[in-house]
Amino acid sequence: MTTRRQALLIAGLTTLLFCGCLNLGPDYQRPGVGTDVPTVYSQKVVAGEMAPYSDQWWLIFAKPELNQVLEKVIASNWDIQRAAGRVLELRAQAQVVRADRFPELDVDWQHRTEVRKIDKIGGGKSRETFRFYDLALPLFYEVDFWGRLARAEEAARFDLLEAEENRLVVAQTVVAEAIRLYLEVESLERSIDITLQLIDNFRRNARIIERRYERGLATALDLRQARRILASAEADIPLQRRDRANRIHQLAVLMGTYPDIPPIRRHSENYYTRLPEVPPGLPSDLLQRRPDIRVAEARVMSRNALVGAALADRFPRISLTGSFGYTSDSFDRLLREDSELWGYANGITQPLFDYDRLENRQRAAEGRYDQEVANYAQTVLQAFAEVEDALQARREQLERRSRVVILLTEARATQDVAEKRYVRGLTPYLDVLDAQRARFGAEQDMIQADLALYLNRVNLYLALGGDWADPGEVPPR
Repeated sequence: MTTRRQALLIAGLTTLLFCGCLNLGPDYQRPGVGTDVPTVYSQKVVAGEMAPYSDQWWLIFAKPELNQVLEKVIASNWDIQRAAGRVLELRAQAQVVRADRFPELDVDWQHRTEVRKIDKIGGGKSRETFRFYDLALPLFYEVDFWGRLARAEEAARFDLLEAEENRLVVAQTVVAEAIRLYLEVESLERSIDITLQLIDNFRRNARIIERRYERGLATALDLRQARRILASAEADIPLQRRDRANRIHQLAVLMGTYPDIPPIRRHSENYYTRLPEVPPGLPSDLLQRRPDIRVAEARVMSRNALVGAALADRFPRISLTGSFGYTSDSFDRLLREDSELWGYANGITQPLFDYDRLENRQRAAEGRYDQEVANYAQTVLQAFAEVEDALQARREQLERRSRVVILLTEARATQDVAEKRYVRGLTPYLDVLDAQRARFGAEQDMIQADLALYLNRVNLYLALGGDWADPGEVPPR
């Protein structure tokens, strides 16, 4: 017993000796993007018109039905759930990698039977059967002196971080797509409503021309043109209904439900409400707010740790092994002190010749790190461009809408004047036809201008990132 305790003490001291392990390889530092980052965005935002950040920023649209749609999307979307499954996978994988840093203790039970030839007294041999019972607890521990296992665990943690951030990317992308589809459905419903109103107008005009034609006050060409523009408008309705159904079907997929086509809704003429400006913050804040940037950085961090693991793999591996157990030819005496069997050893393993395999593995790891650094820089620069694009687009779209308002007002007035002059015989029907076309085009331009501004808000929030569309923590299994 004394000798065994001494050996165990030596093993413990040896383990403590190697606790102050090294972590070879470079410690992580955030890479640059190859250019100076400005302190503010080039597209200025008017002070006093800023909307605060919100976890549910879409509430600014004041659309209760949209809020319900997004709640279901976040809870039931299969892309988000698949990303959550990836988090669970890498969370478990990180624990597997972490377990490599701890001692491995097994249980080894054997029941052996041996048949031996025994010399008999007086000559000859006999066969006798011997039974042995073995119970052992083998122990293996790799002393992570160079930090190979520590770097591998570090890389696994960063892989998990990447999966968690990517889940937020998926959630934000899915929510943004759901809002876009919902707004496009509303836009198509407005377009259908406008088209139906114009069809009613075209029918009234066609009846007027038919009566004038019967009295000889209109030509056959006028009548044909009136019927043609009416048929053209009526032919647009099936296409618009098809496009609306297509958007609704896509939205249902995002919600994880079976597609169902609800009745077409009527929308107020004052559909558009100008939204307050968004505070873009500082360009440097974008590095922390956008989850796709955090995904790219997590990849850099993981690859950096794997460079250290590959470097440490080129150094000797130090292992401690031991075993404690019992062996006896009788099961009843197996656990007695005189049946104890134990051993302890340590060793060092170092490749003598591997044809530069380990060195090239390290170089490959360094190459993968360089790739992720380039991807990170590209992601950051693309993010800056998206914010600047969204801010610029909002400014230009606001100006365009103000001009479309004037265009629509004039188009409506022009059509009214042209129709009245035609009835009085003061203008040819071609003028009425041109005015009707212009009014129809202006109505559609207004719908598209409203949609563009609303979609710009979606793009702007998506470009800025931030704490929105967060599906919450992934619960453990």
